Amino acid sequence: MRLKKYRYNIVKSTNDVSIRKIKSKKTHGAIISDNQTFGKGRYGKKWISIKGNLFMSIFYEIQNNTSIKNLTKKNCQIIKKAISKFLNMKITIKAPNDLLIKNQKFCGILQETCFNENSKFLIVGIGVNIAGSPKINNYPTTYLNKYTKKRVDKLLVFRSIKQMFEKNLKKRD
Repeated sequence: MRLKKYRYNIVKSTNDVSIRKIKSKKTHGAIISDNQTFGKGRYGKKWISIKGNLFMSIFYEIQNNTSIKNLTKKNCQIIKKAISKFLNMKITIKAPNDLLIKNQKFCGILQETCFNENSKFLIVGIGVNIAGSPKINNYPTTYLNKYTKKRVDKLLVFRSIKQMFEKNLKKRD
């Protein structure tokens, strides 16, 4: 399944844009924004959006009886695999939805479900620290370019994640 790309300069949240796309009858897509003013984290926390980092969401239709817990594990694996090609280091998953390098968070994943008419959709919000990371008390963070020989561009990471989702969604069809 091909995911249509929607690119923005600035949004409140890429997940919010996904919800609007779903409500306007789009069934799947990939949102990317250069800036995000109110990125979402788990339990109502805010994702701190630093310039040069990746802010994106993937959305697609799922069956009403689909286990979100199983999708969370699978989507973490998909994102880990897509990002691994830019790094010669081990990436670990901290359940349920963080990716770590050397026990430091560099990627957060927030999943939300959305209903439109009789259909159920999954929105996978993905924040990847590429150019920098926030300083958070008692929670070590890092960023991708700290561990790469050559600076990684966020559009390459976006493309890699989008293609990995397309490949996995195609298997589902």
